[in-house]
Amino acid sequence: MLKSLMTAALALCAGASCAYAENPVTIGHTAKGPSLVDAKGMTLYTFAKDAGGKSACNGPCAANWPPVMAAAGDKPSGRYSIVSRDDGSKQWAYDGKPLYAWSKDKKPGDATGDGFLDGAWRVAQP
Repeated sequence: MLKSLMTAALALCAGASCAYAENPVTIGHTAKGPSLVDAKGMTLYTFAKDAGGKSACNGPCAANWPPVMAAAGDKPSGRYSIVSRDDGSKQWAYDGKPLYAWSKDKKPGDATGDGFLDGAWRVAQP
């Protein structure tokens, strides 16, 4: 049944312009337990200085902590939302907290950014 529904959904998009993009965030595992990860399996983080659904990590901060960017056609669902950044671009958020990767994590499962900046950076967990 599920396979039939998925096949039907793909068929609908095959002949039409489907702008909907799937959320690039999934659940993976790190030493911290179940964690949010990006499409490459890299650990995602939240920043304690973000407030009101707005990112406080811009410029040089965003070079070290790349935001999980949302495309124009992406649609939020459930606990995932999309927030606007200072430059007008869009970023994925979980429970209203913008999501970031950490440039020093080298492979899936790394969580070397957890606790960085006196605990301001934390592994994003479901």
